[in-house]
Amino acid sequence: MNTALEARNGINEQYGSIGAGDQGTMYGYATKETREMLPLPLVLSHRIVKRLDDCRKGKLIKGILPDGKAQVTVEYEDDTPVRIKTIVISVQHDKNKTQEELKTDILNNVLWQCFEDFPFDDETELLVNPSGQFVLGGPAADTGLTGRKIMVDTYGGLTSHGGGALCGKDPTKVDRSGAYMARYIAKHIVWCGYAKKCEVSISYAIGKANPVAFTVNTLGTGTVSDEILTLAAQETFNLRPAAIIEKLRLRNVIYSDTAAYGHFNSCLFPWEDVNKYSEFRKAVEKYVDRED
Repeated sequence: MNTALEARNGINEQYGSIGAGDQGTMYGYATKETREMLPLPLVLSHRIVKRLDDCRKGKLIKGILPDGKAQVTVEYEDDTPVRIKTIVISVQHDKNKTQEELKTDILNNVLWQCFEDFPFDDETELLVNPSGQFVLGGPAADTGLTGRKIMVDTYGGLTSHGGGALCGKDPTKVDRSGAYMARYIAKHIVWCGYAKKCEVSISYAIGKANPVAFTVNTLGTGTVSDEILTLAAQETFNLRPAAIIEKLRLRNVIYSDTAAYGHFNSCLFPWEDVNKYSEFRKAVEKYVDRED
């Protein structure tokens, strides 16, 4: 049954017809450390795998195959990234391609391009296929009912995660739509200058339209209180699933575009927009004035 608990109890309100398709807590995050408002290690990892795909399809690197992954470790000082500590790349390849050839090709055709604006140094550890040859790949080599790598799809493990995979679900499932709305709100808060970084959490009960909990945590970087931001966000953004689906146009999204390089990597995704910043600022100012 898709009818929301509120509607079944006789409460007739706009956007109250669809209940949450699952229960749990969804998190959204934004940070000022990159123009994408995502953690730098995640942005760099996505750049690497995207560049690997481009090099494979464009035949800039011969003998590499579709399976692969990347990981970047960044050293921070006072929440500011200062250097690249480790780069790990695993990529499937033809059996006749040597490890040295692979490492040289990746260094020359992938890494220099991906790290132009945040270079690695002579002390950076570079690990290419550290387990040895990577000839067998894809489902034939490694398969199982594991869902997606949810941290890579979201924020790289640098913030909280409710545990639900985003991929493979229609937008009535708040694992997807709630996570998109949480990111949308967090990005507005950082974009408007109210925090350097922000984590938003939304909790739902299955079958119920209204969330059971909503919090904003600016992780000690807020210019106004988290309480004010929470109130202003609740006033500005409708958190019911039907409203999220409508606002973020989740019936029209081409979800295949989210299947690689993360769910928050494109300005073409509606949840990456900040088109309610004016309305949100007015709500924040109203609560700040009341507090004064």
